Amino acid sequence: MNPLSRPGVLAAASPAPRLSHAFAAVALALLLGLQPISTDLYLPSLPLLTRSLHATMGGAQLTMSALILAFGVGQLFWGPVADRAGRRPVLLTGLALYTLASIGAAVAPDIGALVAWRAVQGASLAAAVVVARAIVRDLYEPHEGARVMALALSGLALIAACGPPLGGQIAAAFGWRAVFGLVAAAGAATLAFVAWRLPETLHQPDPHATRLAPLFAAWLRILRQRDFVAWTLLVSCTYGGLFTILAGSSFVYMNMLGLTPGTYGLVMASASGFYLLGTLACRRWIFRHGVKGAVRRGAGFTLAGGALMAGLALTGVHAVWAVLLPQWLYCFGHGIHQPCGQAGAVGPFPRSAGAASALAGFVLALTAFMIGSWLGQVLGASVLPFALGVGFWALATSLVGWTLVQRLAR
Repeated sequence: MNPLSRPGVLAAASPAPRLSHAFAAVALALLLGLQPISTDLYLPSLPLLTRSLHATMGGAQLTMSALILAFGVGQLFWGPVADRAGRRPVLLTGLALYTLASIGAAVAPDIGALVAWRAVQGASLAAAVVVARAIVRDLYEPHEGARVMALALSGLALIAACGPPLGGQIAAAFGWRAVFGLVAAAGAATLAFVAWRLPETLHQPDPHATRLAPLFAAWLRILRQRDFVAWTLLVSCTYGGLFTILAGSSFVYMNMLGLTPGTYGLVMASASGFYLLGTLACRRWIFRHGVKGAVRRGAGFTLAGGALMAGLALTGVHAVWAVLLPQWLYCFGHGIHQPCGQAGAVGPFPRSAGAASALAGFVLALTAFMIGSWLGQVLGASVLPFALGVGFWALATSLVGWTLVQRLAR
């Protein structure tokens, strides 16, 4: 009888792979980088595909919201599967589905089909992101994991910086469908890298990870951890502001402020540059002040960005600089909160990192989905709803960073 078939018996632990910080950061950047590739690259195409497919602004926003909702739900599935079957099988399956879904989006005949393929894309993207966060816990203790995650997110920032300008140029030259063709190529390249180079990192598979009763018990245990709640709220709030920028910025900059797709891409690339600076500052501040100290300092930049954007909009200043300057400040703060929060959320759970990563990712994605649905209703001829949305999430992020993280997180 197979010992793994007996209740209460776990698979034998395998030796941990020896991966350098640099290699691990590259692998994480490629996996996590698929998220901005899925969102940022096609941002300049949103107004174009809206006209091409004769869709409403709400329909165009749904292409983003459907991806995010499926991304959140998908993590609840892939996380436990990764704890049971291992990281590599989940990555290989998810990346193959992601590539196929991106091809489907490129040839979608109408907005309904595009939304459906984007949902499949989001569900499969969840495999890459949830496993990437779990790999950090497989290999490192939380403090070291936060530093490696900051290094990986520096690479992600470079990918995000290239996305909007490249997407704008491709959309202008070849149309929005070519952008999704490039997304499919990125998925195929990442799949090849995982198949060729990335080893299995799960030390001890849990054969019971996908059983419903133990799974729900694990989720309840995770939700009762105060530091998990603090870090998950921090990540969800800071991403709430970023998603408001991602989902609404193309309409604000292009439709309301008159930028071309190419110029808009450069504007978004500059914001990604400030996110990169934030990840670099994060690594330095973690070393000097600890993770909580880094978050405390980053919250000041986040609040400054959100308050400035909302204040300028309320006083009637509607100009590119009045949106871009606050966006730079917000993105710098986001570059500090994101690596600390992602590593902190899975830190207390070395045996169930996949489930913890999935639960944190679901909360984040649900937040983003609600924001996307709201933006589809309120975006019109004014910058004010967009600016107030960023201001709200900046305030929420700062309050969580200055209170819950400082008091509850270990």
